[in-house]
Amino acid sequence: MTIFERKKLERDTFRNLRDEISLNQRKNVEKNVKLYVDSFIKEYKYIAYIAIYWPLKNEVDIRSLKEKLSVALPRCKDKKELLFYPWDERPLTKDSEGILSPNNSFSLSHKQISMILVPCLSVDKNLIRLGYGGGYFDKLRRDKNWRNVPCIGVLTSNCVSTNPLTRADWDIPLSGFITEKEIFV
Repeated sequence: MTIFERKKLERDTFRNLRDEISLNQRKNVEKNVKLYVDSFIKEYKYIAYIAIYWPLKNEVDIRSLKEKLSVALPRCKDKKELLFYPWDERPLTKDSEGILSPNNSFSLSHKQISMILVPCLSVDKNLIRLGYGGGYFDKLRRDKNWRNVPCIGVLTSNCVSTNPLTRADWDIPLSGFITEKEIFV
């Protein structure tokens, strides 16, 4: 079985597990994300933008962070390029993947992002993330400057893999992950 076939099986398995989670579980993950972000702010004092995501089907919704923080959303561009833009009051538009995102005139650099919160279908204890397979986050984090920005996975505990996930050469481990049961950072 090829690496792509193994990853597809893992994606199918964890997508089904994620579909079983309750709204209450997702809300509890959101609470832990807020707890972690608050502790991060206390530790580092100056915080630039926190990069979040627009939630897709059954992903944990952390958009409420926008109420108290400067947040950025990703915008997928052609050639698997991912850029972050400030989420301001302007209307969002769909990016190349059909996901709502800002379409501002300037993107943010790694120096302007204090933390990236990224959705996961799964993550293992080696901090290998299983996403949708687009490769956007791994391509971004191939750049050592972006790799130095803390990148924290967001998911429910039933999707944390007890076995190591299939790892490709291009997979870059996360800095940690947050579920409703733990903050593993």
